[in-house]
Amino acid sequence: MSVARAERLVNLVLCLLSTRQYLSADRIRGIVPGYADAPSDDAFFRTFERDKTELRELGIPLEVGRNSAFDTVDGYRIARRDYELGDIDLEPDEAAAVALAVRLWDSPELTGAAHGALLKLRAAGVDVDQAAPAVVESKVRTSEPAFGPLLAAVQAGQAVSFDYRRPSPAELRSRTLEPWGVVSWRGRWYVVGHDRDRGAPRCFRLSRVVGEVRKIGKPGQVRRPENIDLLRFVATTGGEPRQSSTVRLWVAAGRGAGLRRRATVVERRDVDGEAGDVLELEVNFPDTAAGWIAGYGADVLVLEPDVLAKSVRERLIAVAEGTS
Repeated sequence: MSVARAERLVNLVLCLLSTRQYLSADRIRGIVPGYADAPSDDAFFRTFERDKTELRELGIPLEVGRNSAFDTVDGYRIARRDYELGDIDLEPDEAAAVALAVRLWDSPELTGAAHGALLKLRAAGVDVDQAAPAVVESKVRTSEPAFGPLLAAVQAGQAVSFDYRRPSPAELRSRTLEPWGVVSWRGRWYVVGHDRDRGAPRCFRLSRVVGEVRKIGKPGQVRRPENIDLLRFVATTGGEPRQSSTVRLWVAAGRGAGLRRRATVVERRDVDGEAGDVLELEVNFPDTAAGWIAGYGADVLVLEPDVLAKSVRERLIAVAEGTS
């Protein structure tokens, strides 16, 4: 189902659920976003018939009737008594999954059209049930401007580029991403995908996206891998799947006791005339390891991999510039 059709069906359900009156097809055409674009009456009625069939196949109780004996055509509505579910008992993990799914409802991109339909209902003199929007309304906010464009890019399967503000060191960098999904973790929104600049999966916090999100290439070119759990991906402190790797460090003699307890000494080596040891250490998240390795200052030098060495060096430079 296309995104436009799905949004039109949701708007239709909200419209018919929010009124106690029967609405004719013509009134629905003027109220529900998505129908006004029909090029002709025949095109509208064909679309409306398909949508009614779709709703019935989904199990939504669509009522047909007339408000009075003076009405000449049938109208439609959804009775809340038949639509609403009874009490449901969910396990904690099931409740968490449902809560995460409904967070999208409070985004301006997904609710603006629905609220517009309700305003048109009231303006047309239709008796609107004030409690109806509460059936689907969520209380979670998505205020980041990048949310809408990134979600649209995910749905379209299209790559994007954007400027991203890194916290340490503080700088603005351009990123090119093949987005797989937008997820919420601990009150923050992230986009997950393949970072073309790094050639690896990465996640980016939406609140750090600066300026416009720019589309790249044609829609349909980006596909999400089947074996990736986006929420688990974001939950890992390194922002990428848990994957053990070996790093090689030089540690000054008599220093870095905490590192030495976790590592294996493979050789003795002098660096710039200072004695020390080369250690091999297994880490699960190299990006996170950069933070605590940098805490040892000049006593530790990262030999491999280059990405970790660069990350530690950037942190040390940021500290030096902040104290100068």
